[in-house]
Amino acid sequence: MTRIEQEKKTVHKMIALYCHRYHDSSSGLCADCQHVEDYAFLRLDHCRYGADKPTCENCPIHCYKPEMRENIRTIMRYSGPLMLLYHPISAIRHLLR
Repeated sequence: MTRIEQEKKTVHKMIALYCHRYHDSSSGLCADCQHVEDYAFLRLDHCRYGADKPTCENCPIHCYKPEMRENIRTIMRYSGPLMLLYHPISAIRHLLR
C-alpha cells in the first residue's frame, strides 16, 4: 500500500468518527463530510511530494482552501485522540510520520 493510500484510509477513518458523532450518520458519511473527504482525497492525489509527503501540518505548502483547512482541522482535533482507541495502528503510523 502506498503512502497516499495509507493517508486516505486514515483521513477516512477520522472523518467517519467525526461524522458519526456530530451528524449521527450510522451508515456512511453525510453529504458535508463526504464533500470534505472528496476534497482531501483530491488534494492527496495531487500532492507535489507524492510518496515523500509530510503530514499536512508539517508541510511547507498548504494546498487546502482556508475554509476546507479549518474543516479538516476541526475533524482532526476531535478524531485524533479517538483514533488511539478505535484505530490504534493507523494512529501510531500517522504519529510516527
